[in-house]
Amino acid sequence: MAALLRLGFVKARQTGSHIRLSKGRCSVTVPNHSSVAPGTLQSVIKQAGVGLKEFLDAL
Repeated sequence: MAALLRLGFVKARQTGSHIRLSKGRCSVTVPNHSSVAPGTLQSVIKQAGVGLKEFLDAL
């Protein structure tokens, strides 16, 4: 989640253990867990419209 915040996303709301981030018209739901499955992370990156390199640089 921190990488997406660094990329300009803002926290819109939180329901339970899921956080909704938005940037313009793009919105992404991110699970707020200590570890995230690789497929889930890949899906979040894809939904955010961010490249893998750009996401890794933001970490």
